[in-house]
Amino acid sequence: MAETTLPKEMKAQVLEAFNQPYALKTLPIPQLASNDDLLIKVDAASYCHTDAVLASGQMRPNPPSFPHISCHEFAGTVVSLSDSPSTAAKQYRVGQQVGVPGRAYHPCGTCFECQDTSRQDSDSVGYSVYCSNARNNGISRNGGFAEYAVVDARQVALLPESITPVDAAPLMCAGVTIFGALKRCNLSRGQRVGIIGAGGGLGHLGLQFATAMGLKTLGVDAADGPLQLAKSLRTKAEILDARTQNAEAVVQRLGAEDGETNAANMGLDAVIVLPEAQAGFDFGMALLKHHGVCVVVSFPEAGFHVSARDLVFRDIRIIGSLVGGNNTLQEMLEFAAKHEVKAVSKTFALAELNGLVEEYHKAAGGKLVVDMSL
Repeated sequence: MAETTLPKEMKAQVLEAFNQPYALKTLPIPQLASNDDLLIKVDAASYCHTDAVLASGQMRPNPPSFPHISCHEFAGTVVSLSDSPSTAAKQYRVGQQVGVPGRAYHPCGTCFECQDTSRQDSDSVGYSVYCSNARNNGISRNGGFAEYAVVDARQVALLPESITPVDAAPLMCAGVTIFGALKRCNLSRGQRVGIIGAGGGLGHLGLQFATAMGLKTLGVDAADGPLQLAKSLRTKAEILDARTQNAEAVVQRLGAEDGETNAANMGLDAVIVLPEAQAGFDFGMALLKHHGVCVVVSFPEAGFHVSARDLVFRDIRIIGSLVGGNNTLQEMLEFAAKHEVKAVSKTFALAELNGLVEEYHKAAGGKLVVDMSL
């Protein structure tokens, strides 16, 4: 390890069993495991829905082993490299601030995913966020709810000067996931996109990204807090309350605005489904015009019921979208910096993580972030 003055111990919030509060512990500083590794001092760590899924024991088929440090969307400052850093690690130096998405810590480099460059968001040969042999920070290995973390230099991105760690952390999963989903819609400026679950962590970032991309954006939610948050954003998106609006009536109105007389051409070109509720999925599908695309990001344990009539008679395509690759991550950060896209967030000290979790379950919308400076 390169010479750096570091403490021998750190504070970390640890899961010791499912459905239990986090426990604040003192642990040894983690050690670098390869020449691709960087040791970072965590500056901010954001809470994701997946953290709640994991803590409740629903992360299947590969639940974590205990004790476990969660958080797969965080940001920090590089404090150490190996003595013989790899080409990827040499891109970074001590003192730089980086964002860290959880996926693809030490991918195998040889499987189909790692060798494939045909996807829209493919990374360099030998690295893939879709590698099934890779480990994932905060999920299958320790993550960012700690003062220090070891990360793979190939999975991180340098933060633009205008983006703080607290603003960057939510972008590392919520941001890159919704940005990647928007790219998978494959839309051009002026086309219509709907974001179902528009006031949540991913959704309110999606409203900002989509409108900055020049898309006509419709945001849909069904709870007071998220709806209020979505409406408070300085975007040109139209916000709908699914509890009081009828999807078919919305489609007719949009058709009239577009001067359409053919019902098949009325509605949205794409929708992104973020909630786990069947009602949200159905509302989104009903908004689509013929030949539209439904991008599914949520993963309810029981799945969704899909109408074969939508697939066959309306030619609706349904695709899944997990997360963007590292190239997409860097593109997203540059786009966010240019267009001032940022999460509406509430911050907590590391010691207050259980209070953060309580706040999360109130479902008020936006993002909740551990700020290590507090």
